[in-house]
Amino acid sequence: MLSTNHRRRTLVLAASATVLLAGGAAAQSPAGAGSEPAAQPLIREGAGGRVRLARWIVRTDPAGHGSALGWQRGGFSGATVSVPSVVSAAFKGAAGARNYEGSIAWYRTRFSAANAGIYALRFQSANFHASVWVDGHALGSHRGSYVPFELRSRLAAGAHTVVVRVDWRGPGEQAKEGFHRTWFNWGGLNGEVEERAISESELSGPTIQTSLSPGAPAGGAATVKVSVVVHNYGPQRTVTPEGTLAHGEQSIPVAFGALELAHGASATATTIVEVPSPALWSPSSPSLYQLTILIGSESSYSAAVGLRTLSRQGSRMYLNGHRLTLHGASIQEDALGSGDALTPAAEDVIVGELKAIGANAARAQHPLDPGLLERLDAAGILVWQGIGPVEGAGNWYSSTPRLLAEAEQQARSAAAAAQLHPSIIAWNLVDEAARNGRDSAEVRYVRSLARWLHARDPTRLVAVDVWGKHPPSHAGALYSEADAIAETDYTGWYESPHSSAQQLTAQMRRRLAAMRRTFAGKVLLISEFGAESNTLNANPSAGSYAFQARLLAAHIAVYQADPQLSGMLVWVLRDYALNPSFRGGSIHGVLPHVKLIEGLNQKGLFTYAGDAKPAVAVVRRMFAALAPS
Repeated sequence: MLSTNHRRRTLVLAASATVLLAGGAAAQSPAGAGSEPAAQPLIREGAGGRVRLARWIVRTDPAGHGSALGWQRGGFSGATVSVPSVVSAAFKGAAGARNYEGSIAWYRTRFSAANAGIYALRFQSANFHASVWVDGHALGSHRGSYVPFELRSRLAAGAHTVVVRVDWRGPGEQAKEGFHRTWFNWGGLNGEVEERAISESELSGPTIQTSLSPGAPAGGAATVKVSVVVHNYGPQRTVTPEGTLAHGEQSIPVAFGALELAHGASATATTIVEVPSPALWSPSSPSLYQLTILIGSESSYSAAVGLRTLSRQGSRMYLNGHRLTLHGASIQEDALGSGDALTPAAEDVIVGELKAIGANAARAQHPLDPGLLERLDAAGILVWQGIGPVEGAGNWYSSTPRLLAEAEQQARSAAAAAQLHPSIIAWNLVDEAARNGRDSAEVRYVRSLARWLHARDPTRLVAVDVWGKHPPSHAGALYSEADAIAETDYTGWYESPHSSAQQLTAQMRRRLAAMRRTFAGKVLLISEFGAESNTLNANPSAGSYAFQARLLAAHIAVYQADPQLSGMLVWVLRDYALNPSFRGGSIHGVLPHVKLIEGLNQKGLFTYAGDAKPAVAVVRRMFAALAPS
């Protein structure tokens, strides 16, 4: 650790990052050194000057000896990988079991600083605990997946070595920290890593809010409020951001007022622009504008954004003034052979599968990769986005002051990172809450975050996902600040799998009626429904392809007939990896003879290998009959 005289205050722009501060001249080059060639970021949104650190050396360290051997200085050999990556894609058998329980791996790469100054390293995701060194000096650490974090250091001109130690041991302990493993515990740098130089100014956290005048888009106008945080690292001075909002031949100037900023000070710049005859974003027409904000030649920020309004009247929601109902499926960031380190091709496949079922919406339990969100923006697929801790059904671990604060910070960081994506229409704070919450800490978390989100982002709904097997009989304080409630409904699978079609329909209708009574005035969705299916079970028995298709059709028919329901989301788009020892859980209590493939969730409409199950055609046909959005 450096002495106090050599430390420089480091800025961290994300949740749970413990900063240790570093300084530094370039370290002695390890074997195979030489700065890696610059790579274009896979993610379009972000600050100007970003360079993707794509090529890394990785070495596993199951015994945990790397620190004692000095690997933080970069002197280790290993395999060459392209990041994002998972250390191992094994998910079956003994190798899969070891991989799920976790290990330690070390990553290293090099980049060249053109000039001396402050440089930022941005990590989109690392699972689970990441510690970072530059030139052998500890820079900081971060715990948790799917939330970006950023660390900074003053560097000399020349080549520099970046080392990251990733520790993903103990999924059971991760669950107690609010990262319940309802999917496989993939370890590694599972998100993009970028570096960029920090100049005398910086732009961060841009937001937009759109309102429509009567007649928009034909002959009307959109009023767009644009905000951005301006940081001044130069001397005290006047800083004036400017920008454009462009779509096709239409280019609207974005002019901000001048800001008088002292050295090290920050302020939010806000302006209002009028966009005549706007190309509004919607599932049927996902028009995108390019937002660019500049401070001279010093700094910039750009992103593809959508102009759209979302509102609700009681239990109904409206997009650009038109009634909106959602139909689609939940998605997991998991691809055979690469785990949750999705390549652009894997993200394209997810979007293609959603289109194949005729979806206009998707749901995710955890924050999605920005590259995937950009593809969903472009495809016009709405997103019901989970941003809080993911717990087992009915659980809530974040009950100590530390864990509660971290849960709140995680949700805030995830929302801030994804705030420009027009596809996201709801922030879901809890996954499968039971009754009126497990304890007062869960209630406090939901109410506090809901108030924060409503004040910061009035363009989206705040939602809570309820475990449909244990809903409340009356809505308590947990739900008082929420706009929307989504319930799971596994009627016909975990519940009453032997009932007749008429009995199942009656049971689903009773649940919907109870939901309407309990959550009157809220936007209502069914967030999960479905059944496992594979070729091990003969048609039409439970667990077969025919059983899955028939049950999904029964659910969709009931839901589409309910005018108060605002959406239905199949669980799940594609089969995905779980704990290798998972054999189906509670389903064997009601269907003891069903045959399931160990270690896989098989409720997907597509197999893990990407083959369409017969349910795809059934869902596509029934979704096509729904009113267009």
